[in-house]
Amino acid sequence: MSGAGSVSGVLVAPLPLDSYKGWLLKWTNYLKGYQRRWFVLGNGLLSYYRNQGEMAHTCRGTINLATAHIDTEDSCGILLCSGARSYHLKASSELDRQQWITVLELAKAKAIRVMKTQSDDSGDDDEDTAAPADKSELHHTLKSLSLKLDDLGTCNDLIAKHGAALQRSLNELDSLKIPSESGEKLKVVNERATLFRITSNAMINACRDFLELAEVHSRKWQRALQYEQEQRVHLEETIEQLAKQHNSLERAFRSNTPGRPANASKSFSEGSFLTPKGEDSEEDEDTEYFDAMEDSTSFITVITEAKEDRKAEGGTGSSSVDWTSADNVLDGASIMPKGSSKVKRRVRIPDKPNYSLNLWSIMKNCIGRELSRIPMPVNFNEPLSMLQRLTEDLEYHHLLDKAVNCTSSVEQMCLVAAFSVSSYSTTVHRIAKPFNPMLGETFELDRFEDMGLRSLCEQVSHHPPSAAHYVFSKHGWSLWQEITIASKFRGKYLSIMPLGAIHLEFQASGNHYVWRKSTSTVHNIIVGKLWIDQSGDIEIVNHKTNDRCQLKFVPYSYFSKEAARKVTGVVSDSHGKAHYVLSGSWDEQMECSKIVHSSPSSPSSDGKHKTVYQTLPGKLLWKKYPLPENAENMYYFSELALTLNEPEEGVAPTDSRLRPDQRLMERGRWDEANMEKQRLEEKQRLSRRRRMESCAAGCGAEAAEKESDGYVPLWFEKRLDPLTGEMAFMYKGGYWEAKERQDWHMCPNIF
Repeated sequence: MSGAGSVSGVLVAPLPLDSYKGWLLKWTNYLKGYQRRWFVLGNGLLSYYRNQGEMAHTCRGTINLATAHIDTEDSCGILLCSGARSYHLKASSELDRQQWITVLELAKAKAIRVMKTQSDDSGDDDEDTAAPADKSELHHTLKSLSLKLDDLGTCNDLIAKHGAALQRSLNELDSLKIPSESGEKLKVVNERATLFRITSNAMINACRDFLELAEVHSRKWQRALQYEQEQRVHLEETIEQLAKQHNSLERAFRSNTPGRPANASKSFSEGSFLTPKGEDSEEDEDTEYFDAMEDSTSFITVITEAKEDRKAEGGTGSSSVDWTSADNVLDGASIMPKGSSKVKRRVRIPDKPNYSLNLWSIMKNCIGRELSRIPMPVNFNEPLSMLQRLTEDLEYHHLLDKAVNCTSSVEQMCLVAAFSVSSYSTTVHRIAKPFNPMLGETFELDRFEDMGLRSLCEQVSHHPPSAAHYVFSKHGWSLWQEITIASKFRGKYLSIMPLGAIHLEFQASGNHYVWRKSTSTVHNIIVGKLWIDQSGDIEIVNHKTNDRCQLKFVPYSYFSKEAARKVTGVVSDSHGKAHYVLSGSWDEQMECSKIVHSSPSSPSSDGKHKTVYQTLPGKLLWKKYPLPENAENMYYFSELALTLNEPEEGVAPTDSRLRPDQRLMERGRWDEANMEKQRLEEKQRLSRRRRMESCAAGCGAEAAEKESDGYVPLWFEKRLDPLTGEMAFMYKGGYWEAKERQDWHMCPNIF
């Protein structure tokens, strides 16, 4: 590419001459005309995307050059005809057009040669493609059908013979002198006999037609069935072979085997599994996408210029928050609140994990099951536990520090909503799963000096896995939550559904906010590049003022023209009046726009009404910090995540930093980490059996208060949540006092 806005191709030197990629203009329709698309040529297939970023997950179309006709139009145009479709393309210059024509012709010639070679290798005798056993079974079936048809023919002859005799008898009776009443009955019997004979003949004819059709198409069905069986077996064998090869290469690399290939494992390190070149379009056709067009946003935003003084626009009270105009967007560093500093810590990051282990052998029997009960090797993990991942929600705690100073509850709601969205920003590239915490495992984040907060997490239940979290800030807010992770493997994707409510309370105003997390989906679990999406609706409620914020995480859709990872929302007061429109994406930034006027629109074609909001220009609420340098080789950890696993003195003996299998993985000692993980899990199972035996022996009323696995959390206790009406674990105190005394005698020995 010669420039970001140019339409040109770039010859890729390391690839063969029939490989090419670059920008071309593609004719779409009479309304939009030519649109800029990124084209990629490889293995006789020409694929195109809206941009280079879509190459990871979405192919907009693929043209098979082996059956396509290539022609030119005017000075820069290219015409591709494939079947009944025609593709009109334009290059940036005649030279660029000629380069594309050359590589397209070369790719077409090579694809035709490959297709002929495969055709010759397959042979001309179609009957040889089926296995002898399948042939024998098919011939036996056809023979049985023929015998049954002969039986039906015999029955037909008998029915015709006896039917004719019955007809003659009825005619003879009709000629006799009988009462009129009996004559009517005789006529009815005669008509029924005729209908029976006609129906029998029709049945025999239909059976004969079916047999003839089965004989005609039997070879076609046989070949199709054989092909599908071979493809399925080939896919399973390929995936398992890839896993075995990668495992062998990784072991050879770790043991420094002499003479190993320099880049032996490189080709296996990207994505969860490799797919053969040329199959991208088939993969995209089979990939499941959510259709967001059916359930789009329920409002339309129209931006207008401010004409009144800021205080006059407020309507709900002034605010001391320094709202930043979208015309002067802050960079990532300047969003950090003044006076704060990030602690610089040494962090050890292991090599990237081996996602192409024998995943199929683990996952093929897990479709529809709860994955928390499935043993998984550490190779699929990142060197952090779920408790540490939960603590990462505090990455943008300064939004809540700023919200403390809001005098307007709806403006405070905007910042709370931005904080709730910001917790997903660290997940966009985090395809590795965190370690499942051991029962009784804890994690503390004591950053009272620089971040102004103290955070504590404890794993309070193992089946189902549940963690309790409590945060106290010196700036005047506290947050607590109990999160239970439910995950289901659906074959093509993995659904992760966090259950439980999140509470946020500001001490000065008494505003108490409650919301729940959205559903996360990991796509392309078995084949293809992993990618993560968030979807669902979130309602944030201020239980003191009854203000509400409706957030919608728009799922990615192949058919939608909306931006990826889009989030929209509306903030309204207790009377239902909308005050702010929120917009942005969960991986980049969020903005709010003040509403100056709203009106209903005319009904759409499907009969739905949308509200039209006239707003002021948007103002930035939150923007994601840039990732650290070399983040792609450090699990895409954020600045905060990089500090979470650094050893600290004085923490509880149950802290995640002290977990041995996680620490071994962090040092790159994979085999030892897997063995240590198995030891810890067996130790946990043994502890559970002992607790259950103790309860069974008779503990009176005290046992009734314990959980189903007999464990009582150390720092949290289950109480009735008056706002949600559910039983939830809440912090009962004592941890920080025990840390100050360094008295951990009550902690269980879980490691």
